[in-house]
Amino acid sequence: MKIKKVLALLVAAALCVCLFAACGNGGTDTTSDNAADSTSAPASSDTEAKGTFKIGNVGPLTGDAAIYGNAVANGIKIAVEEINALGGVQFDFRADDDVADGETSVNAYNHLLDWGMQVLIGPVTTGAAIAVSTKVNEDRVFAITPSASSKDVIDGKDNMYQVCFTDPNQGTASADYISENLKDNKLAVIYRNDDAYSQGVRDTFVKEAAVKGVEIVYEGTFTKDTATDFSVQLTAAQAAGATTVFLPIYYQPASVILKQAHDMGYQPTFFGVDGMDGILTMEGFDTSLAEGVMLLTPFSADSKDEKTQSFVTKYKEKYGETPNQFAADGYDAAYIVYNAIVKAGCTSDMSTSEICEKIVSVMPTLTYDGITGKGMTWQKTGEVSKAPSAVVIKDGAYVTP
Repeated sequence: MKIKKVLALLVAAALCVCLFAACGNGGTDTTSDNAADSTSAPASSDTEAKGTFKIGNVGPLTGDAAIYGNAVANGIKIAVEEINALGGVQFDFRADDDVADGETSVNAYNHLLDWGMQVLIGPVTTGAAIAVSTKVNEDRVFAITPSASSKDVIDGKDNMYQVCFTDPNQGTASADYISENLKDNKLAVIYRNDDAYSQGVRDTFVKEAAVKGVEIVYEGTFTKDTATDFSVQLTAAQAAGATTVFLPIYYQPASVILKQAHDMGYQPTFFGVDGMDGILTMEGFDTSLAEGVMLLTPFSADSKDEKTQSFVTKYKEKYGETPNQFAADGYDAAYIVYNAIVKAGCTSDMSTSEICEKIVSVMPTLTYDGITGKGMTWQKTGEVSKAPSAVVIKDGAYVTP
């Protein structure tokens, strides 16, 4: 009997040794992950951020707006490569095409959920983002759009955030810049009145222009179906004596406007917003037509900022072209998600909704120095706070005036 008891005790002791050894191995891996993240994780986190997170992106990878979607996805990929090289928190990234269409965007979002997406970066365009943001809010998936600037994207959705400044901010900042730097100009506005982005920027611009005493002598509108001929609008703007034409629109119709204005000998100062970014890389566009065009943007590839130049160099090496603002927005979005995950102490084995709630709780306390803005902060509404700046196109490149 005594021999049996001794053998039983020896077996139990051996099992304990094996169990502790196994725990020790797991502890070594966890310590390694924690050490990698120790400089980023806040002391207040009750868990240490770790694991591989599935990050999805929805945007136009084909179609008329593909320049935007591919730029965002490419910017995210560069950030993901850098983040994964740090060790600790890792990202598994996948992009899905929505051709800038609301219904297709919802389908792409659902497809990524089936894949196991835990955080969404996107959608890229405003209309698509408005459609998906409702689903995101219902499903409790944290999402941050790099470039959809309408307030309708974030209004009433506490888990939907923006990297880009909102349409109201763009309109206000454009009117302020023009009033301070393009004095004594008579202004025309040409905008697309069936597009939430264009309409939103126009509305706040006109309101702020009135406050600043900027004289608007003509306003012309167009729709998606009439975006091939602007002769009526340009003729009217010229007849009204407009010396500056404000274009709160995307680069495709802007390229037509610049070509038709050139052909008719009309040479005002054209002033756009972030939707104009991409015109220099538009296939078949004569960049000389954009000479002197000004636009409001949070990013310039010509910036001397060390972080910006590192990104630009990597982007050129990887994709063979200069990154636009949308690429920079995507890059910053990935790092914002990374910093939020670390600060919130998320682990990849958490449910998507739990990850969402944790990130939502830290976003209003986060400060991020990115390539599209220094000291970026967020309100609980999802709106970002950062200052835009103006650039002018000179010799096919953006230059700070």
